Amino acid sequence: MYDEKFMLMAIELAKESAACDEVPVGAVIVKNGEVVATGCNFKEREGNAICHAEIVALSRAAKALGNWWLEGCEMYVTLEPCPMCAGAMINARIDRLYFGAFDLKSGAYTSKINLFERGLFNHYIEVTGGYLSDECSALLSDFFAKKRKKG
Repeated sequence: MYDEKFMLMAIELAKESAACDEVPVGAVIVKNGEVVATGCNFKEREGNAICHAEIVALSRAAKALGNWWLEGCEMYVTLEPCPMCAGAMINARIDRLYFGAFDLKSGAYTSKINLFERGLFNHYIEVTGGYLSDECSALLSDFFAKKRKKG
């Protein structure tokens, strides 16, 4: 069940990303109402295209729980996942995904494609989006506006 405090935590992680000149996306993984792992973008700092907030959080959760199989876990993320992150969540067996802003350019829930469609893969994730979307969208808009202004 959605709990706003976890989305607010993801927003704080996104702000940390922005402060490090990374695209502001934050992710929180929860199991039984407790935070298991968090992640934010590290692509620029690591020079690695797969260091999205969701992938970082999934990796940390697997380590914290001692298993890549993350059944019973929920993820809160500030932006609709891309296809790479959607696939990783499906493979990790996340139960539920709650996200903030829709990503019209590369979203893998409904914005571009729907990799979370029931029956498409052997694992189904319950997904809902639009949580605190104004705040999540503003973080991204402000970040990219500053980037464009810097040139």
